[in-house]
Amino acid sequence: MELTAHDIITWMKKTNDKIQSKKEYLTSLDQAIGDGDHGINMARGFNEVVVKLDDSSYESVSDALKDTAMTLMSKVGGAAGPLYGTAFLKLSTSLKGKSADYTHFLNGLEESLAGLKQRGKSQEGEKTLIDVWAPVIEKMKESDDFDASLLKHTAEDSMEKTKDIKATKGRASYLGDRSIGHLDPGSVSSFYVFEALAETIEGGR
Repeated sequence: MELTAHDIITWMKKTNDKIQSKKEYLTSLDQAIGDGDHGINMARGFNEVVVKLDDSSYESVSDALKDTAMTLMSKVGGAAGPLYGTAFLKLSTSLKGKSADYTHFLNGLEESLAGLKQRGKSQEGEKTLIDVWAPVIEKMKESDDFDASLLKHTAEDSMEKTKDIKATKGRASYLGDRSIGHLDPGSVSSFYVFEALAETIEGGR
């Protein structure tokens, strides 16, 4: 299977739908351990992404992802905008001039992860969105084609595991041990991103 520019737009629309419907939930998670603005910021940003993608026609996956990245960087406040923007920009750059087949797409996600680590100055195990991105990518390496079920279940399982992690990055790190028992908001929004990708793959088969 190979993803098309149309698939990328579908992916972002599905992500936006999830984030809009879960905006209050994301906000409540962030109020517990962060600034309390993750839901609002993500909802605003992905709504703008959908508006942008609807207004344009794309020849390539890379171009659609680049507009996604630039919109998130300019419209999402807090830490989330630069992080998600970086992730999609790295994916876009990696796929420039290439088809979005499984191998190229997975390589692009690895670039995204490297960008997230560099931009966030964090690694796995620090209760951030990396704790979803890293295990998903590792699991994808075990397959040779898009597997919607594997993608969704790995993302969901990884998100749930952030509850047991002590935060050492961002506002949540101020809570120390009290951050344990709470889901990381960025990991939850990342789960929605990968769940939307899984649904896009299912629909595209």
